[in-house]
Amino acid sequence: QITTLINHKDKPKRSDKTLQAIQRVGQAVNLAVGRFVTVGEAIANENRELKEEMSVACIEARRAGETIAQLTDVASLDHPESDSHITIFTDKTGVVKAARLLLSSVTKVLVLADRIVIKQIITSRNKVLATMEQLEKVSSFQEFVQIFSQFGNEMVEFAHLTGDRQNDLKDEKKKARMAASRAVLEKCTMMLLTASKTCLRHPDCESARINKDGVFHRMRLALEQVIEIVTDSRPNGENEMAPISIYSGIKEFKNKVEGLRENLYFLSKENLSTMLEVILEHTEDFTDSAYTSHEHREHILELSKQAKMELEQLVSVWMQAQNQKTKDLMEDLEVAILKTCQCMNELKREVHSAATSLAADLLKYHTDHMVLKALKITGVEGNLEAVAEYTCKLSEQKEQLVEMCRLLRHVSGTEPLEITCIHAEDTFQVTGPQIISAAETLALHPSSKIAKENLEVFCEAWESQLSDMSLLLREINDVFEGRRGEKRVYLSLPRPGKHNANLKALKPVKLDTEEQAKIAKLGLELHLLTSDVDSETEKWEDQENEIVQHGQGMSSMAYSMYLFTRGEGLLKTTQDLFHQAEIFATEGTKLASALHALSDQVHDDDKPLLLLEAEKLISMCRQLQIAAKASAQGKSATFTKVDACILKTRNVMTLLCQLLPLCCKLLRKNKAGNGCLKPAPPWKEDRIRTGTNARTPERRVDTFGIKSLENHVTNMTFLESK
Repeated sequence: QITTLINHKDKPKRSDKTLQAIQRVGQAVNLAVGRFVTVGEAIANENRELKEEMSVACIEARRAGETIAQLTDVASLDHPESDSHITIFTDKTGVVKAARLLLSSVTKVLVLADRIVIKQIITSRNKVLATMEQLEKVSSFQEFVQIFSQFGNEMVEFAHLTGDRQNDLKDEKKKARMAASRAVLEKCTMMLLTASKTCLRHPDCESARINKDGVFHRMRLALEQVIEIVTDSRPNGENEMAPISIYSGIKEFKNKVEGLRENLYFLSKENLSTMLEVILEHTEDFTDSAYTSHEHREHILELSKQAKMELEQLVSVWMQAQNQKTKDLMEDLEVAILKTCQCMNELKREVHSAATSLAADLLKYHTDHMVLKALKITGVEGNLEAVAEYTCKLSEQKEQLVEMCRLLRHVSGTEPLEITCIHAEDTFQVTGPQIISAAETLALHPSSKIAKENLEVFCEAWESQLSDMSLLLREINDVFEGRRGEKRVYLSLPRPGKHNANLKALKPVKLDTEEQAKIAKLGLELHLLTSDVDSETEKWEDQENEIVQHGQGMSSMAYSMYLFTRGEGLLKTTQDLFHQAEIFATEGTKLASALHALSDQVHDDDKPLLLLEAEKLISMCRQLQIAAKASAQGKSATFTKVDACILKTRNVMTLLCQLLPLCCKLLRKNKAGNGCLKPAPPWKEDRIRTGTNARTPERRVDTFGIKSLENHVTNMTFLESK
């Protein structure tokens, strides 16, 4: 809006419409600044140390907003240029100055607010650390129950703060690191509970102590990493040196080679040779690996040799072209560039095939979890020899999976996925020994229920990470094949005249810029909700489940409606939007039918809740259908109808976000078997969300397992009874 004001054309003749539009924009800016400043002043009152700075910035912003409103108060003037009243037409520099002051002061408010958020996260982390120290030292169950309840509440607060921060991060790499750290904290919170209980029950057991110490150590590392990301700092001032992957190395190398077309002198031959050497050194991770097939190893070695030869040929032609730019030499250079790039592409394809085929084979081989099952059985039997035998097998399995993660990192294709591979590698490295110590504790105390429960928790973490690896492998393949980041488009898109004969008589209407601006907030909320629903549906193992499919279809349609609010996507006119809303409501009604079917499978205690939610959904969908079918004559009425349809769609999506986890919980509880939840893969966190970069809703409590954590804290009283 400010840009519109500053860039308006100074025409000699100004219509009443133009004057009114300018005044509306000025008033809108002033009102927006007023709302913004009100929030800033409230923050200032709650934070004394920054109150003075924040108050000054808010006063400057308010003053600038009022100035802009005064300078654009031109609608009531018949001849503004001859009037003594100063306006945007008589003093355009005043608007420019006010705009600069406004942007400067708003930036100050944002920076100060950000400092406060960072301080809140650090303070919350310090509380968690202090309570963790108390938990490590407790010697009685009663004391542990009290302190863990406090710890649980503090972790919930920390989860909310870091979840909001993760959503606000623009750097995809930091977002992925934050997601990984928060995933560790979520899983370790539950591990800490059972590991501590086991240690309290068996205080003289060395393996139980080792098991507990490992959990505390990992949580502290994760907490430290969150603070590093939030404060953008490293311990001791050191710089983060991320290992270079083969994929990124080849991409950079090809960019340099192709750059020779434009400039023959921008880099030296030594630079190119060094870059290729680094890439080929990394290929040794594949050729030296015991898990790489003979065929892949031979192909990689052959392509590495060919890459050296192609580069030698390229350098030879390149050097000649620097001395003499003849047509023949430039053609030879182009051929050399193409051959070098083609060779690198083949090398990239080969290492990708080697890594992904190994991953697919290993994940398939270990899906039965036979070693974990054997450890549980032999532990309960107290068979120390058998436990020792199976711990050796688990160590071998761990080495295989760690190697798989290292190779996948080379071909992951994006920095966030590289970070996810590193996180997975760390998880297998740490969880393997923790399972072993938990199994040894159970073998030493075979009748201990708490030791058995503890082993179950660590085994579940291992199974969960294996499950996440399947999703990660799919993501890596999507990136390689160019499918990453695409949003599903619902196939039943409306086409005027195709679905309804009466639509032919209607004139297609598009939203203008002003209307798009008004509805942008609703559209953004809809966008965030689609990301949330997508994250929930991706947690279901059974993607063919009817509830999941209806949820995915509704999310896709809601996303199309969001794109409409931006003037993008396949919904081109308001009539397209209204028809899409009708289809969306129909899909919601089908979902309600699936919920009724599910209610027949659940226990009597759960049935009323599910039926109540289904009735809510039916009611909301009916309201949306009525709104979509209502007649609207004129621009104002049409915009009101658009606003109503998107608002009601948002309400349905909000309910859907609550329904999906509820249904899965009930299915799990009743062991129905078709739709079991898995922990959310950390790299999905945002697909804002994403990156997806799609953004995730700012108050997404379940991302950190907060609901499950709160329930766990609430039910802690059972410990006291023991």
